[in-house]
Amino acid sequence: MQPAVRPLGDQIREWRRRRRLSQMDLALDAEISTRHLSFIETGRTRPSREMVLRLADQLALPLRERNTMLLAAGFAPLYAQRALDDPALAAARRAIDLVLKGHEPWPALAIDRHWHLIAANAAVEPLLAGCAPHLLAGPVNVLRLSLHPEGLAPRILNLAEWRAHLLERLRRQAMTTGDQALEALVVELEGYPFPDGAGQLEDMGGVAIPLRLATPLGDLSFISTTTVFGTPLDVTLDELAIEAFYPADAMTAERLRGVH
Repeated sequence: MQPAVRPLGDQIREWRRRRRLSQMDLALDAEISTRHLSFIETGRTRPSREMVLRLADQLALPLRERNTMLLAAGFAPLYAQRALDDPALAAARRAIDLVLKGHEPWPALAIDRHWHLIAANAAVEPLLAGCAPHLLAGPVNVLRLSLHPEGLAPRILNLAEWRAHLLERLRRQAMTTGDQALEALVVELEGYPFPDGAGQLEDMGGVAIPLRLATPLGDLSFISTTTVFGTPLDVTLDELAIEAFYPADAMTAERLRGVH
């Protein structure tokens, strides 16, 4: 059975709250009257499909949530949601594999909206040596793997700094998307034990927070970037990201090149 869809007005009010917009703010952004928006929120007016999409655009909603608003207004979803192995997404999957492979010998991985591992290049696996098997059993959640005391956490040399960075990023994502699974993940990760003040803070000139990791190759230091599809028309692609790690120093680059 499909879960009940919340009334459109309730959704708009909730997203306004998350975006910290008043009714007047949203009405001005959408170029409609406050009265018209009020009628939509209270259910006195049934908006057109175009109006729903305009409001969703001004609220910067993810594609999944735009579909939900369309359903609540009585319209069919606009954006497809297909598995990544669907033939229709074959070109996208090839692009992902090409980016991951092309990034070697530096590590890179693809994740979904809940930070589950979709794919990784050959440079990732050696860095996971020593992690508990239950954390590596699918679906692998890369944030859980990073901060769990049986995962990478004991080998992260700047754990306090890296933990704070990941949690802040996850909190922002949960607030932006309204995803309850992400909110639950925040609570779980915040509950993991870690030494107070663990690790040394490292100044990268405000550009990035490095990941400093003890490995069999020696201590490695990385900075990371996130890549997303620019104009996705599929929910799956909209929620997919590639996390690419680059050497933050010459020693890390030399040690990784020596492996490949």
